[in-house]
Amino acid sequence: GTITLPDGVIAQVQESVMAGLWRVRFTDASGRLVADYAEVAAIPAAVERAAQMTRLLDDLGTPPDGAMNVMPVLTEVRDRASAHVKGAPSHTITFSLFPMSDADMGFLQETLGPGPIQILSRGYGTCRIVATGVRNVWSVQFFNAMDTIVLDTLEIGDVPVTACAAVEDFRDSAERLAEIEEAYFR
Repeated sequence: GTITLPDGVIAQVQESVMAGLWRVRFTDASGRLVADYAEVAAIPAAVERAAQMTRLLDDLGTPPDGAMNVMPVLTEVRDRASAHVKGAPSHTITFSLFPMSDADMGFLQETLGPGPIQILSRGYGTCRIVATGVRNVWSVQFFNAMDTIVLDTLEIGDVPVTACAAVEDFRDSAERLAEIEEAYFR
């Protein structure tokens, strides 16, 4: 994943082969390494902090000609995002099942704007998770082997669970670390 911070600092996060163990690197605006460390977490703290630096959605604007469903969607996004409480379940809007014109999707993307976080997961297929410019709103897209979108959603909530290590993952990683310790250090 890549996190672009306002002061030109770039954070790169990568999960190791042991789920929940992340490498986090920060470089400054000139590309010099500022920090490089390992972090044990469901998702690195830098991701959560950057997600909170985004704006609230106040003005929905005026939709373009040809828009059909974007205004009710934006109203739902605004209301859900502003009411979200950390730790509460996410709300998902699935565009794969919802009639949105090109004008709708273009205006939606323009209104939400780009965010500071991009994560690519290649577990059981490819998943792209992108923070929008609106707090608590994430674009989550799943791709098949031919790189075609098979599921296109907006998730309104905390960092999407798709990007986070699960409790079961931590247990598996702890077992693997114990096996490594036994094999190499005892």
